[in-house]
Amino acid sequence: MIYGYDIEHNWLLYVAVFATAFAVTLLLTPWAKKVAVKVGAVDAPKDRGLHKKTMPRMGGLAMFIGFMTAMIVAAFVVEDFRSLEFAGFVVGGVIIAGLGVLDDIYHLRAYIKLVVQIAVALIVVFTGTQIEFIHWPVPEFLGNFSIPITVLWVVGIINAVNFVDGVDGLAAGVSSIAAIFLTILCIMTGSPLAVVFAITLAGSCLGFLPRNFSPAEIFMGDTGSTFLGYVLAVSSIMGVYKSYALLSVVIAGFALALPIMDTVYVTVCRILKRKNPMKADRGHFHHKLIDRGWSHRKTVITLYSGSILAGVVAVLIALEDGRALIIGGVSLLVIFSIIYVYRKRLSLRNTEENQQLGQGTDKKNP
Repeated sequence: MIYGYDIEHNWLLYVAVFATAFAVTLLLTPWAKKVAVKVGAVDAPKDRGLHKKTMPRMGGLAMFIGFMTAMIVAAFVVEDFRSLEFAGFVVGGVIIAGLGVLDDIYHLRAYIKLVVQIAVALIVVFTGTQIEFIHWPVPEFLGNFSIPITVLWVVGIINAVNFVDGVDGLAAGVSSIAAIFLTILCIMTGSPLAVVFAITLAGSCLGFLPRNFSPAEIFMGDTGSTFLGYVLAVSSIMGVYKSYALLSVVIAGFALALPIMDTVYVTVCRILKRKNPMKADRGHFHHKLIDRGWSHRKTVITLYSGSILAGVVAVLIALEDGRALIIGGVSLLVIFSIIYVYRKRLSLRNTEENQQLGQGTDKKNP
């Protein structure tokens, strides 16, 4: 079992940073929309896209400012915030958000973004945040492998969240769900600094969601998606990997299951088709569902549900409650089976409707 309950948590601080991030993000999102339009950070309709009109795409700027404002509030209260580890986190966050702003305006090349992301991950590593142990399948001290594994995790999660940002409200909602479950896991492991990061991120995501949920007024862009991935990655290292709990790798992986699974699936499919794994296409989970006739809202809510279930499983694993884990696993399988069957029936119904439409057209045009 993960032990962290004997750590004294400042619950009032947690509420304060959440509320601060939520309120600042909510209030600044209309401003971010105006800035995006003014600097040309807009997303025009394209073949693989799902929107039909030009949209401002730098809403993540409001999320970043909301998050950092809450960090300033916390820095006056929590002693851990006056540390090299926190300084490295802030510097990395500023760089990754700045990179996102430039990408939203100028559409940077993928290799430039990758190089900067690796540099940011190294800043995190050399200021004291590393994955030093793994506990599955056997306990192991990583030693010299600690740095590359940490860099891979940070860069991977940054891009994973960026990949799922393809439907109104999906990235913000999934990230807020992941952040809430990471908050719970970090409370269990006894890491107040990580708790503040995770719950503040949840506040920023939820503050942005009202204007991003379908039909969206603004997109978060790379400014938001890469920053969300960065905070989730660092929070999980601080709060989960640094614990000495069994299966800590699996726990963090379940909390971030949807973006990880989507990224792995899309990357493998692109490689098998001999395509550039970094080149965008319509191979993501959300594209598949929408292409089968699902509405934007139904797709997003379904993927939200999957994220919640995965987060529940992560907590059950952390509690090491065998019976609860079995129940959660069976529930997960049942729900995904229902979704699968419903998707098949919907696909069959669409095929029959298309055939009937085609027959009707043939009769009218012999």
